[in-house]
Amino acid sequence: MNVKPATMFIGDNLPVLRGMDSEIIDLIYLDPPFNSKKQWSAPIGSEAAGAAFKDTWTLSDIDKEDIKLLKSKYPEISRLINTIGMINGNGDKSYLLMMATRLIEMQRILKPTGSIFLHCDPTMSHSLKLLMDSIFVKRGGGEFSNEIIWCYPPKGNPPKHGFHKKHDVILYYRARENHGVFVRPYTELNAKQIAKFSLVDEDGRKYKEFKGRRTYLDESRGRPVPCWWTDIAQTGQSRIEYNGYPTQNPLALLERIVKSCTNEGDLVLDPFSGCATACIAAEKLNRKWIGIDFSEKAVELVLLRFMKELELLNPNIIERRDIPVQSDVSRRSTNLYTSNRSEFRKSLYGTQSGNCAGCDTHFPNPRHFHLDHIIPKSDGGGDEDSNIQLLCGSCNSIKGNRSMAYLKAELKKVNERRRK
Repeated sequence: MNVKPATMFIGDNLPVLRGMDSEIIDLIYLDPPFNSKKQWSAPIGSEAAGAAFKDTWTLSDIDKEDIKLLKSKYPEISRLINTIGMINGNGDKSYLLMMATRLIEMQRILKPTGSIFLHCDPTMSHSLKLLMDSIFVKRGGGEFSNEIIWCYPPKGNPPKHGFHKKHDVILYYRARENHGVFVRPYTELNAKQIAKFSLVDEDGRKYKEFKGRRTYLDESRGRPVPCWWTDIAQTGQSRIEYNGYPTQNPLALLERIVKSCTNEGDLVLDPFSGCATACIAAEKLNRKWIGIDFSEKAVELVLLRFMKELELLNPNIIERRDIPVQSDVSRRSTNLYTSNRSEFRKSLYGTQSGNCAGCDTHFPNPRHFHLDHIIPKSDGGGDEDSNIQLLCGSCNSIKGNRSMAYLKAELKKVNERRRK
């Protein structure tokens, strides 16, 4: 495995996910932006002050090469997103493009016995479920397990038209059908449920009886937790763990998820870590963890919470700003790029109709081209055939180990200078 546990990456999660080895994660929990069309920031003076993120999406936020790659490699997912975009507009389309590229990588790095929980709200839950079905069920052979509804007490006045919107949605999928860990959670019995154990045996033990079968109160594990959760309050009501992060979730919520779908020693990933609640829950429950977040506050917050909530004064946390490089080359060694580059160059020449993927200039022979990574290895790109293209010598020199977006921008500048 090319990433050590207890690592917090600072930066965009997409290249980090692309650089991680395949099938290494037991549980992924993600609480991404909700497409709320708001700007979020932590209150001044709070422990999380300085943490902020934009939750409004436009097509300019999405790398055009990611859109192109999605269309060529995952056409059915691209068509789904385009259809939703025609109905709901480019804002939703942009958001789903951002999510799709990341969820595809999450499906790859999840173990066959792994699970994923996507935390959202009714704004995009219906569209995200279609996207998850496409990636984890249709393409990945996984299984949709539950739509969990996390309800919490309403605050403030209700809207003038309609009801209080006071629940979140958590979509739970397994990487493979009928595989994976599941330990059913229970809640304590309330007074009314305890009162049903009204019979007493000769040893003084309380029990209830149904069709001749006895169930003893002292053997009861409690009440099985259903798919609607009403017993976990928002973090703002727990001053001990509240640090002011704008979308902080309660530790109890993450503990329930981690306990239900992992064993001790399993590896948990939170690719939108925020204030690292999933990482804290994993550490507390003797699981390994990896976190990724764009904010510089992420490491500071996880260190602070380790000391404050877990009383670990010198937590051994690895901070990384680089992009990991996949070490599981054996899983990709059967492709043409790694096994026969000469034949692969000829094949790509035909696929690209003899044109450079950068400037679109036609060249009469494949030997005029260089093999190039569409997503550079410095951004987590791999050696799979779908990530290789042909560039002419000039374009290859301009691009170097940078992105196609950089190359296109430089070519645009060159063309503008020529027109002048």
